[in-house]
Amino acid sequence: MILLQSHSRFLLQTLLNRAQNLEKGVELDHHWVEFDDVRYHIQVSMKNPHVLLLSVSLPTPSSETIFVCGLPFGAIEAIKAAYGNLVQILDPPRDGFNLTLKINLSKLPANQEQKHAFLVKVASIREVVLGAPLRVILEHLAARTVALDMDPLVALVHRPNESFFLFPQADKVTVVYPMRFNDSIDIVLATSFLQEFVEARRTAGLNNTPPCSWSLTPPLELKEVPADALSANAGFVTFVIFPRHVEGQKLDRTVWNLSTFHAYVSYHVKCSEGFMHTRMRRRVESLIQALNRAKPDAENSKKTSYNRSFKRLVCDAHSCDGF
Repeated sequence: MILLQSHSRFLLQTLLNRAQNLEKGVELDHHWVEFDDVRYHIQVSMKNPHVLLLSVSLPTPSSETIFVCGLPFGAIEAIKAAYGNLVQILDPPRDGFNLTLKINLSKLPANQEQKHAFLVKVASIREVVLGAPLRVILEHLAARTVALDMDPLVALVHRPNESFFLFPQADKVTVVYPMRFNDSIDIVLATSFLQEFVEARRTAGLNNTPPCSWSLTPPLELKEVPADALSANAGFVTFVIFPRHVEGQKLDRTVWNLSTFHAYVSYHVKCSEGFMHTRMRRRVESLIQALNRAKPDAENSKKTSYNRSFKRLVCDAHSCDGF
């Protein structure tokens, strides 16, 4: 189910270009937005060209989602574990952002491979921050335990004012996504796609993948969730994650795939819509060509009418007596 890269391609390219041209001292001030309304701002001033400030704004959390100091729980610890002393967290962050990181590019590793790997980690800040609470829960699942202070129902933000829900247990974690789309065509396509997605997961070759189900009505696990959080017009998708799905290197992939599942579905919905539009345009073009071939040639019809000759019959007095 891997579709999106965990790192921001634009952010990584900007970091690489800056790290390779530190001596030029070019000022930077870039804003951009990526999927699910994650905003970035990167700044480098002429006064201190080796210091880069990276600010990140996360999707607006819904009321049932718990943020600590503007960040998902576990995010600060995840940032420190991922970047160590090479990155400093500014408190408070820049206005309008949830997080601002200060990076001294002159202190990056001298080894090119290590430097590139570190910058890829920085460009993966979205995964580090938004995936932090999910990672905490799945790490406990890998150890077949549940955190003592963990609620039986956990809501995690993944889109503006929208959450998905987790039910952590020692032997499994149930993940439920209320699927919402704004466009009526997207709703129809997403519903069809999700039904086929669930059926495909039941094939023999995918026995080791997490069990998956889809329904139009909320599953029983969401009975305690407020009604406004369950306004899903494309149904509900449920995954059941077992310890075997988060063992070793599988953990990173599982965290990313679960964090971006809605974006994964949206991508396929838009691709299907674009494919159908292309097919319709080609069909219309072929019909127009057929109609054009069926039209009579105007020049030939004119020539035919011009070449016609008519002989006028003139009757004399004797030959027209019978009339």
